[in-house]
Amino acid sequence: MTVVAPLTAIISAVVPVVAGVAGGERPSPLAAAGIVLAIVAVALVSGITGGVERATPVPVALMAVVAGVGFGLLFVFLDRTADDAGLWPLLIGQLTAVPIVAGYVAARRIRLAGFPRRYRLAMLAGVLAVTANVCYLLATRRGLLSLVAVITAMYPASTVMLATIVDHERLSRSQAAGLAAAVVALAMVTAGA
Repeated sequence: MTVVAPLTAIISAVVPVVAGVAGGERPSPLAAAGIVLAIVAVALVSGITGGVERATPVPVALMAVVAGVGFGLLFVFLDRTADDAGLWPLLIGQLTAVPIVAGYVAARRIRLAGFPRRYRLAMLAGVLAVTANVCYLLATRRGLLSLVAVITAMYPASTVMLATIVDHERLSRSQAAGLAAAVVALAMVTAGA
């Protein structure tokens, strides 16, 4: 099922780029070339060229598409918030998630007692997610959505680098090429901004 992560990442990059351009953004030619290279880099780093032992079931691929569109729309909607709204859009987004998660936990009858380590890890993940969302919101208020979103969508590169450094995983050739392409794409997008 190696197609899920690349598909989600690529779509989450393409949706805000299309929205930004449709909304009147005009990245420079250098930045536009960097956007295209960044999307290719995400595909390579995520392992889209890796061997697939069996076909990805259609429902799984559809969920990956829906997740990518969801992330992409989140990026677009956060960009569309007013500058004077401060961080309220993020707070409202987090509060909106509470009843959804609570409903899921109740429906699945998930026991919450006895998982102190998981709670700590979940809290750390939450803090990191909020920090990332704040950084994204501040970046879109200063730059073009199409550029900020495509840089954000290169998150698989940091995941692969951490796996290499922390877990001593070996990079495939396509992942190494993707990391190199991500660095070049980042330079192009930044220089062309």
